[in-house]
Amino acid sequence: MQSLFPKQLKKYRTNLAMSQEDVADKLFISRQAVSRWESGDAMPDITNLIKLSEIFDCSLDSLVLGVEPKANGDEHYIDPKEFTFDPRKGKYIRKRHGMNFWEFLVAYWWVVVIFFILFGDYIFQTLQTIINLFK
Repeated sequence: MQSLFPKQLKKYRTNLAMSQEDVADKLFISRQAVSRWESGDAMPDITNLIKLSEIFDCSLDSLVLGVEPKANGDEHYIDPKEFTFDPRKGKYIRKRHGMNFWEFLVAYWWVVVIFFILFGDYIFQTLQTIINLFK
C-alpha cells in the first residue's frame, strides 16, 4: 500500500505557508529530515507524527492515511465502539457484533465438552429411538 504521508505533509505545510525549516524548528530536527519525509525516503517516528498533527491541527488519520474529514465537521461523530478504520479499504467499517458458530466453539469449547459429558448418553439414546422408529 502506497503511503500518502509525504503528499499530506507537503499539503498541510504549504496550506499554513510554512517552510521545511519552520516545521523542522518546531520539531527540533533538521530541515533535511523533513525533506526526506516529504520525498518518501523516510518516515517520522510516532512522537513526531503526533507533534505534526498538533502543529497542523489535523487528525493522525488525515495526516498519515489521507482520510479527509467531512465538510460539515462530522469527523468527531465516528463512534470508535461501532466503527474501525480499515487501512486496506481506506475507510471506516462497522465492527461485527456477536460471534458465529465457529468463533463460539473456539472460545467456549469447554462448554461443549461439559454438555456432551452430561447429556451425551441421553442424546445417544434419543437418536437410537428415532432410528428404531424408522426401521
